[in-house]
Amino acid sequence: MATSPIPSLKRKQIYELAESGKRIDGRGLVDMRKIEISTNILDKAEGSASVKLGDTYVIAGVKFEVSEPFPDIPNEGVLSVSAEFLPLASPSFEAGPPDENAIELARVVDRALRGGKAINTQKLCLIPGKKVWTVWVDIFVFDHFGNLIDASALASLCALITAKVPKTEIIGNEVKILDEYEPLPINSLPITITLAKIGDKLLVDPSLEEEEVMDCRISIAFVEGKDNQEHICAVQKGGKGAFTYEEILRAIDIAKVKSQEVRKIIPCGGK
Repeated sequence: MATSPIPSLKRKQIYELAESGKRIDGRGLVDMRKIEISTNILDKAEGSASVKLGDTYVIAGVKFEVSEPFPDIPNEGVLSVSAEFLPLASPSFEAGPPDENAIELARVVDRALRGGKAINTQKLCLIPGKKVWTVWVDIFVFDHFGNLIDASALASLCALITAKVPKTEIIGNEVKILDEYEPLPINSLPITITLAKIGDKLLVDPSLEEEEVMDCRISIAFVEGKDNQEHICAVQKGGKGAFTYEEILRAIDIAKVKSQEVRKIIPCGGK
């Protein structure tokens, strides 16, 4: 994600704290910031949610549109995720079309939702091979204080959980949209957890200051399987540094535990 310069003294302080198992905001290495979730906050969206992760604040909205399916999945609906960084969210954000950071954010969220099969896309088929529902998920970043990936992934998931899709009537090859709604068919609840590497330490839910000095980061999405176990459904590595094999295994173990904690606070009315 986009960052701004950070003084060398602050950089040194963050590294020294991490080495001693501490963080600049007082958290432990594996502690997340406080999470606040609100749902159904946008009147003009079929589903919406906001997530406040510490001081990071994002909103996700869901809309539906009848469209043609992809040729390789003619009997499944389509999921499309986009992200917009509002200029007021951070001095490093500029007005204009989505930059590479917004595109990356949308792709990471999209990959977790698809990989975790969050939506039953087969139930979004209206006319096989001809008409399906496209699910549009739009992410808006209002305040950037670190870890946009986890906040955006959680907001998107909660927006989908609350979403209501219009009922339809099929007349020949035409789709008539009715003024009635039903819950979007939700299969699972994939949770994304991001860890930053600072020195040889792994920090869960990095703040903006930590992101500005980190060597690299890894975002791991987990979904709960039918065996009630956590299964990895998506992974994204960012930053110029590298993880050792042992660090990746440690990150997986930490993220697995944190994903279970986060899933417990999700409003699951749509599942």
